[in-house]
Amino acid sequence: MSEVDRRRTNTAGMQLAELFYPGDEHKIRIARQVGITHAFFNVSPILGSIDRDLYSGALRVVKSNLESAGLVFAGVESHPVPAEKIKLGLAGRDEEIENYIAAIRALSQLGVRLICYNWMGGLGWYRTQVNVAGRGGALVSEFRQSDAEKQGLTPWGQISEKTIWDNLEYFLRAIIPVAEQHGVKMALHPDDPPISPLRGIGRILTSAESFRQVLRLMPSAANGITFCQANFKLMGGDLTALVREWCAQNKIFFVHFRDVAGTREHFVETFHDNGPTDLVRMLQTYHDCGFAGPIRPDHAPTLDGERNDRPGYSIGGKILAIGYMKGIMDTLGIPYAKTTT
Repeated sequence: MSEVDRRRTNTAGMQLAELFYPGDEHKIRIARQVGITHAFFNVSPILGSIDRDLYSGALRVVKSNLESAGLVFAGVESHPVPAEKIKLGLAGRDEEIENYIAAIRALSQLGVRLICYNWMGGLGWYRTQVNVAGRGGALVSEFRQSDAEKQGLTPWGQISEKTIWDNLEYFLRAIIPVAEQHGVKMALHPDDPPISPLRGIGRILTSAESFRQVLRLMPSAANGITFCQANFKLMGGDLTALVREWCAQNKIFFVHFRDVAGTREHFVETFHDNGPTDLVRMLQTYHDCGFAGPIRPDHAPTLDGERNDRPGYSIGGKILAIGYMKGIMDTLGIPYAKTTT
């Protein structure tokens, strides 16, 4: 039994998690201090620079470092290896798929069984500003469709939604059977913002129905959803109804807990305690529906004195968010994983 397992006193319920990148040692220490127990790690910069036969060793180092800091290595985000050629259907995508398969096998061998991935080709998650003054001058990000249109096409030009759908199906048919074989869950993240096209590139995961289509496309226990609730809110519809629908199917593998104010055409990020969504109700809904997986506060504002070099991912706003979430869950009697020290 590892040291992190010996320290665990309660593994029931949801697991408070955070996303880390290489070089985030300071952030990892603070996360552990405020009671975060589970870690997601962006390993693509590491695995993307080495040969496939070295993946296992590199991932073992990541896991060891996280466990030494008192965190469970719960999963990876933003693809375990570079995947832009797969998303855009470019030459070399089959090589990227082989890398992906090797990464799934290596993660499985270490007991890391969750991959949060997206299908936002070319641009990734996108904002037109990242330094808008929020409460007390904290910096938040903003998306305004009219400003995005003024920026024109990307170097990839026009790419249709059909092409992006075809590329996703090609990927899923290659990857999902491997993930299922190795007990790894693939949790698909919605497009952020959920709008199409974006600077000429088709975006396909912009509605609840598009996710239903993905689930129908590859029926598998390995094929599921990262429920990034702010994106689903911007799509319209009833958030709690979606949680009930997909939890009943065991398809919500991971929750990104965040909020925004506005519409999909124009919105700004908010603090977790001052957005328009009833986050108390959302946490109660996840619990009532039996969700017992990882949940992490996402896209928190950058506070005074913090660098804004990675907008949404500074630690200060996350500290508030974690305390806010724990306070709600403690008050409502919602269990979540805790450690003694």
